[in-house]
Amino acid sequence: MGITREFVALPSAGAPRSGVGGHPCQGVYHRPEGQAPRTALIATHYNIDFSEHYLASYIAERGLGFLGWNTRFRGGEPYFLADQALADIDTGVRWLRSQGVDCVVLMGNSGGGSLMATYQAQATAPLLVPEYTRSSLNPVIENLEPGDLYVSIVAHTGRAEVLTNWMDPSVVGENDPLSVDPALDPFSPDRPPPFDPEFVATYRAAQRARNDRITAWVRSELDRMAAAGHRERLFVVPRLWADLRMLDGTLDPSPRPVPGCYLGDPRRANYGIFGVGTVSSLRSWLSMWSLSESQCSTDQLRHVRLPALVIDADGDTGIFSSDTAKIVAALRDRPDGGDVPTHTISGDHYLTAPAGARATAADIITDWVRGHAG
Repeated sequence: MGITREFVALPSAGAPRSGVGGHPCQGVYHRPEGQAPRTALIATHYNIDFSEHYLASYIAERGLGFLGWNTRFRGGEPYFLADQALADIDTGVRWLRSQGVDCVVLMGNSGGGSLMATYQAQATAPLLVPEYTRSSLNPVIENLEPGDLYVSIVAHTGRAEVLTNWMDPSVVGENDPLSVDPALDPFSPDRPPPFDPEFVATYRAAQRARNDRITAWVRSELDRMAAAGHRERLFVVPRLWADLRMLDGTLDPSPRPVPGCYLGDPRRANYGIFGVGTVSSLRSWLSMWSLSESQCSTDQLRHVRLPALVIDADGDTGIFSSDTAKIVAALRDRPDGGDVPTHTISGDHYLTAPAGARATAADIITDWVRGHAG
């Protein structure tokens, strides 16, 4: 089956077309050639470009539409604000409706899982409140166009949760990326894996404490900036590739490579400069990364009244079986939760291997969607 790929570029509430011509919202609509599907998926991420998502062609080949959609924050992670991102997703959903799509499937992939969950929760019953020092939110989010189905595929529970699970709590000073508390150093040669339960518990508590310390500093820094007549600043968060599960295969056991993370060797990645959450503005920290302040998580699925499908990958080195279990639990915790079909695919996070993993995922999704699209 041939595929038509259409570039879609649109303004959004509070984000007009730029002076040089670019639109804040951009994406690519994949559909079967010569057809106008009545059912289509939309996939969006906090900042990653999803316009050419790896499942787009597979879905279109199976007869459905797929809009790989980008908000104004594509490539702009340090400036993310949840309400503005939800307004941009609304632009994409409404565009699909304008193309004759009756059934819009919100696909939450990787970080997009919690973002799409928050979108649908807000569309169902507006619940977001302004972050610290913000007086209001984008008014569009009070009337978002809801989706009809929800698909979670290799998704984690939220960027605040995943960042905290990955962060290195042995950092002594946030301004010194080489500072180490030996009692918490996961890479110490004197503490080889498997790690004992007491260390794991202490480590996890220290990770949450680090996140909370940064949040407290962010709030005080916002006050300091305001007192000086300023509004924002950027800051760096070092060492964010140190989830114990990246080093110890007995924790959340699976066929994943250990040691391993999305950048390869965890120790090298942890002391490098690439990764999620390394640079942030004060308000984006509260909106996206703070455990106590962020409103974007798959806990929002408790407010989502849609049929839902969950898929994970057994070789994932950053999202683990217990993460998937929390997503399923949130879906089942709804008043009308009921059965939540869950599938585990043999593959890595991006389903690049083994051969056929992406086709398998597309088959599962399209079969399930057709059974629920009405």
